[in-house]
Amino acid sequence: MSFKREPKYRSRRAYVLKVRSDATSDALAGRLENMVTGIQLEFESGHELLQSIASDLDVSGDTGLVDATGK
Repeated sequence: MSFKREPKYRSRRAYVLKVRSDATSDALAGRLENMVTGIQLEFESGHELLQSIASDLDVSGDTGLVDATGK
């Protein structure tokens, strides 16, 4: 049996999603935080949430990144 060297779900793409207490299904709002970089992005709609994730993925790519400790 052989194992893949590359994980399917990379740590760089781990997020914490915090939804505001006053958010509803029609008015989704909260904060998204990247677990590796610590970057926090506020969102005021489901569309903004998806844009935030897409933009973070575009910026990060998959090469040469360091974590929050600089490693």
